[in-house]
Amino acid sequence: MPSPDPASATSETWAAPTAPGPVHAEAVLPGSKSLTNRYLVLAALSGSTSRLRRPLRSRDTLLMAQGLRQLGAGIDDATSDVAGGSDWIVTPASLRGGTRVECGLAGTVMRFLPPVAALCDGPVEFDGDPQARVRPMGPVLQALGALGAQVDDGGRRTLPFTVHGTGRMPGGSVTLDASSSSQFVSALLLAGARYEQGVTVRHEGPPVPSEPHIDMTIETLRDAGAIIDDSEPDVWRVEPSELVGLDVLVEPDLSNAAPFLAAALVTGGRVTVPGWPQHTTQAGDAIRDILDAMGADVSLARDGLTVSASGGVSGIDVDLHDASELTPVVAALAALADSPSVIRGVAHIRGHETDRLAALAREFGALGGLVSETEDGLRIWPATLSGGLFHTYADHRMVMAGAVLGLRVPGVLVEDVGTVAKTMPDFVPLWERLLVADRDAARA
Repeated sequence: MPSPDPASATSETWAAPTAPGPVHAEAVLPGSKSLTNRYLVLAALSGSTSRLRRPLRSRDTLLMAQGLRQLGAGIDDATSDVAGGSDWIVTPASLRGGTRVECGLAGTVMRFLPPVAALCDGPVEFDGDPQARVRPMGPVLQALGALGAQVDDGGRRTLPFTVHGTGRMPGGSVTLDASSSSQFVSALLLAGARYEQGVTVRHEGPPVPSEPHIDMTIETLRDAGAIIDDSEPDVWRVEPSELVGLDVLVEPDLSNAAPFLAAALVTGGRVTVPGWPQHTTQAGDAIRDILDAMGADVSLARDGLTVSASGGVSGIDVDLHDASELTPVVAALAALADSPSVIRGVAHIRGHETDRLAALAREFGALGGLVSETEDGLRIWPATLSGGLFHTYADHRMVMAGAVLGLRVPGVLVEDVGTVAKTMPDFVPLWERLLVADRDAARA
């Protein structure tokens, strides 16, 4: 992991607000990034027009939409009958090559679109941010080669690379090691229905992380009419078929909800997230049990999820292998807890936007925290924290961790706060709105 550059902490340094008292608020959150990007891919590959209602509009999803436009799909804004922004109308078209896809730091773009590009009628170049060039890509690129695609990556197995499409993909069976990212499996499944033989993906290796994301992929494929067999462990089969257009309301992003719900526990308050689904494939739903174990009262009703607390955060011993996106926020809670915590099962997040384990240990330690890295997670002990510069390493989840710490620790300055736009452009105003009522009450 590169050392932080203090000089980068300039105009976008954000003073994370400290809560003057218990937070009592409702947090209305935008749609799920994971669902939005899966729906976009399937809509572009379908046989008719789709409507995505209340999609997330963030850097990652805008990059996905633009990437699909580069490959030939039409994606246009439309007036929504659902509060919270406009819809996306996706019109499929013949897939074309001779273009370039900009991935930014979006794992879903750099992994989901190469299998689509293999169906194009010419070469498609892929590249992204400098940090993206170290993110694992080998398994999906090698799998594409085995299924009939030509991929030129200079032997690096990372960005940049070129997929040389021929207008068709034979498909068939492939074996890969998806232990560093479940996205490798999802990427092949999403495009597999358009391959001549479909696709059968077999995983061989250590357990697949964040497996609920594969369940999400399967559910969205079935929404689009795909025929899938997932009855055998670590084997997924998508039959060749035409996908149908979608008309879907995108669920709130439950991983992005985590810091807002954590605010109730940290401050001894009460926060409600409306629209929380009764059934979901989002891994972020695990935050309910985690907050309960750390001392909160958690209630799911038809109108949403409510978390309340009377004060005090308990330590936790938790395996986040299937919900690793929650690690930074859970680690921030653990740093504020009154007993030790262990986070396990997340070795794979060393290959996310940054080495998240090293980043969390470094930044918590710089504020006075007692944190040690383990082979697959973190150990965190109670400590007195103080303010200071909190580096984010171009990682949106690090911004959220810094915000949670700032609720209780005065003087936390979150560097490069704008990087949170990757999945939640309105995070800062939503966060500050969460606290403003209590500030006004404290002044009254």
